[in-house]
Parts: sequence; C-alpha cells; structure tokens
Amino acid sequence: MKKILIITFCVAAYAAANAQITVPRPSPEGSTYSKVGLTDITIDYFRPKMKGRKIFGSGDAYLIPYGQIWRTGANSGTIVTFSTDVSVERKSLPAGEYMLLTIPGKDTWTMIFYKDKSIGGNMNAFKETDEQLRVSVKPTLLTEPVETLTFNIADISDDNTKAALELAWENTSIKAAIEVSFDDVVMKQIKENTVVNDRNYVAAANYYFSAGKDLNKALEWMNMYLENHPKEFWNIHTKAQILAKLGKKKEAKAAAEKSIEIAKASDGGDFGYIKRNEELIKSL
Repeated sequence: MKKILIITFCVAAYAAANAQITVPRPSPEGSTYSKVGLTDITIDYFRPKMKGRKIFGSGDAYLIPYGQIWRTGANSGTIVTFSTDVSVERKSLPAGEYMLLTIPGKDTWTMIFYKDKSIGGNMNAFKETDEQLRVSVKPTLLTEPVETLTFNIADISDDNTKAALELAWENTSIKAAIEVSFDDVVMKQIKENTVVNDRNYVAAANYYFSAGKDLNKALEWMNMYLENHPKEFWNIHTKAQILAKLGKKKEAKAAAEKSIEIAKASDGGDFGYIKRNEELIKSL
C-alpha cells in the first residue's frame, strides 16, 4: 500500500512539474500557399503587430530602421519554399527552402534568399557566403495601414507563368516578381501520355489553344478525340473556338451550331454552352 501511495505521489508530482499553460503568441504563426503554373510556393512566417509602434524609417525611433538587415518577421523568421526552379526579379533561384531576409530602405528594399535556415532570428550569424540570391525591389506606400505583417502570393497572370511575392506591413508594401516555367514538363507529358489515354488529347489541345501554340496541332488532337466522343458538345465548342482563332469562320460556325444541336438534346442540361456557342457565332 505504501509503495502504491509513493508511486501515485511521484506521478502526480511529475505531471504537476510538466504541466504547461498554452497562451496565444504575441506574433502568431502564419502561412500562405499558392500553386503558380506547376510550382508550389509556400511562405511560413511569424506575424508581429504594430501595437502603436513606428515600424519602418530612419533612426532609432523605428522598430526596423532603414539599412539594417531584418529577419523579415518575428521569432525564427520567414521560410519561403519553391517546389521547382523559379526566377525572382529575372534572376534564377533553384528549387528549395530559403530563409527570407530583407534590408528595408526608403526608396529600395533588398530581398535575400538565404540558404542557412538554422540562424533563425540571429542576424549576427549572417554570412554573405550563405546567400543564394539577392534582389532589389521598390516599396510602395499603402493608403491604409496593415496592422499585422502579411505575406501574399499575388498578381498571378492569366497564363500562370508570373506572380508576385508580396509583403505588407504598416504603410509599406513590397512585391518581388516571380516567374515560373512549365512548358517543357507539359510538352513531355503530352508526348508520353496521349498514346495511353485519348482524353489527354483534349488536355493537349486545350493547352495549345490557351497558350497560343500550334493551333493546327490543337485542332488535330481535338478531332482525334472527337472521333470517339462525338456527343461531347463542350469539346465541340472548344473545336469551334480553335477554328475561329485559325480564321476558319465557316467551319467554326458549323462546329458551334453542331455543339448547340447536341447540347439542346442533352438530358443533363447544356451547362451554358448554348449561350457560349451563340456568342461565338455572333463574334464571327
């Protein structure tokens, strides 16, 4: 009985010694993610707040003075991950994880993609030899203050080849231009996979059409697919678009009219393709 009491006491004492209270962090964790083209971009960071302080400026009155290297966030800093090679401000950056460091300035900010993530918030351990890439970007003044440090992956282009890595805090925003490339990957997939599954002809045709590549090849692939799937009015509509872009107005109109005819007879509805085809015909 005595042994049981001693064990119980020890367990209770251990639990009490190791008990912790979880409270919110002054600078909470944040994360933002987006796929740009075929590239996964992730930003993991800690988000300090203004709390009435002056953030960016010249002199000791500011939390982050101009001209001094900054871990770009709180606690252990900010980590940016790219799943493929990219370019930042037209300079090459290999795929990987980088600590994002910055040197704020009134007219220009320096943005550094740093290889040694272990330095955390210790800027005294910074070594230029561990820089992977250094670029300059122009800051802009915001009309409304941003209370909490915020990162965004913004301005993704229609063709999914460009975006911007954006930082916003207090009255300042900076954006670094990101460019990705995926054409080689897609072309390889087209070459390898269209012989395996005929639905890949549709994907290939759509890619060529949207990317402004060889439209005759896009039309060839779409025709090959439609030979086995003649009732798919949505893909017939795409064929009509390709023909229109090729300047073959008569054939484009015929394809659009065929798409309308099949769509009207569809038990599942036309999904808006009747209107799309009518608008295409008018545009011709």
